[in-house]
Amino acid sequence: MSGLFAGLRVIDAASYIAGPSATTILGDFGASVIKLEPPGGDAYRALATAPGQPQSGTDYPWMLDNRGKRGLTLDLKRAEAQAVLHRLIASADVFVTNAVPRLRGGLGIGPDTLAALNPRLIYAALTAYGETGPEADKTGFDATAYWARSGLMDLVRPDAGAPPARSVAGMGDHPAGLALYGAIVTALYRRERTGQGGFVHASLLDVGLWSNSFMVQAALDGARFVPRPPRDQAPNALVNLYRAGCGRWFLLALLNEARQWPALLEALGQPAWGEDQRFASPPLRRTHAPALIAALDAAFATRSLTEWRPVLDAANLTFDAVATTDEAAAADQPRATGAIRRSSAGRWTVDSPLHIAGEAKSPAMPPPGLGEDEAAILSEHGYTPAEIEALREAGAFGRP
Repeated sequence: MSGLFAGLRVIDAASYIAGPSATTILGDFGASVIKLEPPGGDAYRALATAPGQPQSGTDYPWMLDNRGKRGLTLDLKRAEAQAVLHRLIASADVFVTNAVPRLRGGLGIGPDTLAALNPRLIYAALTAYGETGPEADKTGFDATAYWARSGLMDLVRPDAGAPPARSVAGMGDHPAGLALYGAIVTALYRRERTGQGGFVHASLLDVGLWSNSFMVQAALDGARFVPRPPRDQAPNALVNLYRAGCGRWFLLALLNEARQWPALLEALGQPAWGEDQRFASPPLRRTHAPALIAALDAAFATRSLTEWRPVLDAANLTFDAVATTDEAAAADQPRATGAIRRSSAGRWTVDSPLHIAGEAKSPAMPPPGLGEDEAAILSEHGYTPAEIEALREAGAFGRP
């Protein structure tokens, strides 16, 4: 492997999305990552076929979050398998798990146990609700811990009378993976200075609260919250959703009103609105926001979004279309920035969102099959073919 993290040895013993996505980023920059799965495999392998998910002939989430890793299966409920892992840990740099604290000891992966084997090891834990407190051992997904519990689900409903908005797969997991990656890299930096590894962690709830920190901080400071009104009663007409004549929605976000209000009137061909005393100042535009929304609705309904886009762009007005996922995936801009890049198989894939000038990322290689690299990995750690066969017979790989 080449790259910034070439030579860095990572064991990814986490399941589903957040923990594995952190090790994917390490792999993008050259780390060698072993994907450790239980017998039967990570349940994430089946998510693409779950009801309601987009149907495809490929296991697209597995490719996204486990690309370029090597596969090893161990039944960590067995002492023989724990012994194998412990040998791997002795020469590893990073270990990642999402097992809740109460389960780690029984699997032989307690932080103190692994630190005793390798004091330079960075032990990275991803949990739903954190390492301490009454809910440390509570299980959860990003939909529950990140989206629902953080207040985000309640806040983004269209208006106070609408039901809470459901999340989509991975929406909180991938930001949590970035947080865990940041903790790992920070600990690696500390290790460069001190020679010592250590324990780092992140949780879906912590990241959800950070994502919602603007509002949570307001609550901590005793702010008074106003229930979200319907779109046509929004408190600021210049930061609102509008529908073009073609039926497409777009979001207008004009925060620099001193410059952008006159530019908007010119773009709309409505200079008379500048003389309307209801709209003469930002406070008056707030007071009469419903009337201004109605006027903007009527104006924007006269042209399609395709027609409005160059007009609004030319006026340097901040806006964007409410894109469908198909449109987001097909857009040119993400390809220009590298946010969407080619995999080694020639397919397009979403790249990790970190870029370092002068550091090329590793090719997006296929993800591992279940346990497909066990012989090679164990041989690299000193196991003979006979010893590997004995481990297989003993059920260490889950296939006695």
